[in-house]
Amino acid sequence: MRGGFRVGLTRDFLRTDGTIGWGDIGLGMLDEAPGVEWEFLPEGGGELGAGQVSGYDALIVLGPRVTTATVEGAERLALVARFGVGYDNVDLAACTRGGVAVTITPEGVRRPVAAANMALILALAHRLPAKDRIARSGRWEERLDHMGTGLTGRTLGSVGLGNIGREMFALAAPFGMRHLAHDPYAAPEKAAEAGAELVDLETLLRRSDFVAINCALTPETHHLLDAERLALMKETAYLVNVARGPIVDGEALTGALREGRLAGAGLDVFEKEPADPEDPIFSFPGVIAAPHALAWTDELALGNGRAACEGVLDVAAGRAPKNVVNGDVLGTPRFRNKLARYGEGPQR
Repeated sequence: MRGGFRVGLTRDFLRTDGTIGWGDIGLGMLDEAPGVEWEFLPEGGGELGAGQVSGYDALIVLGPRVTTATVEGAERLALVARFGVGYDNVDLAACTRGGVAVTITPEGVRRPVAAANMALILALAHRLPAKDRIARSGRWEERLDHMGTGLTGRTLGSVGLGNIGREMFALAAPFGMRHLAHDPYAAPEKAAEAGAELVDLETLLRRSDFVAINCALTPETHHLLDAERLALMKETAYLVNVARGPIVDGEALTGALREGRLAGAGLDVFEKEPADPEDPIFSFPGVIAAPHALAWTDELALGNGRAACEGVLDVAAGRAPKNVVNGDVLGTPRFRNKLARYGEGPQR
């Protein structure tokens, strides 16, 4: 491998002044690895072009899309390490065909995203935005108009019971809530370990006082919560989404809020991002919104970065990385040949 093992990071990690906006993301691990070089990609944009990535063995990717056009012709590329757990911006089939493994960082996001769920649940339950406005405007006489909802004895439902869903239930345990979960891929024993009852989606929606979305965006989950399913929720219930916007039908959610069929929603994600400031979803007093960044903390940044760098270093040493989402690629000749080449060590 002439020039060592080269790693490219997408430029959306950077502020406009060229500094890393996330703080410490573990890049010191790459600095300490013999034969490994890293740099930020020279260009930005919503989709990575083949010309941008052809000189790299691995990419650490935040927001830009990785498509067939990205991978075709990038014979050197062996790894796309997603900084996070969502991979809807990566064409997995194209990567598999090209002998490129795609990894995610479940341990890095587990606690921060679960905590973001709880932040929204608590803020909604305690009517935090309304009380903030009252305090700032001096209208303290309106306090009785904004009584909150106690969590003890209420029902928290999670759509998805992966790492984040289970962690959310662990954080919620001291509040004395009942826990429901829907996940067609979860084993009953995993639900039992999380202290949750595994139910079908319709039952979860009917019984829950708070519904949190904790599943990946896939063709199967696109608009999983449509108008028909949202109509099953209690009028006093709240919807929380820190996963991906298109899992919920945005127009249907707006209609439910407008007609008073939901008490409110906590949204860190939207169908189209950045969200239109004129979107009527922002006009409802029962809605709390964040710009797909509520879980962005120093804990998440370092956890995600270290996990992504660990995958890079595994591949650079000729080892298959952990947390590969396109697992079929690991047995393909193209990927195995790349690993074998890296295992020989960097050529200097």
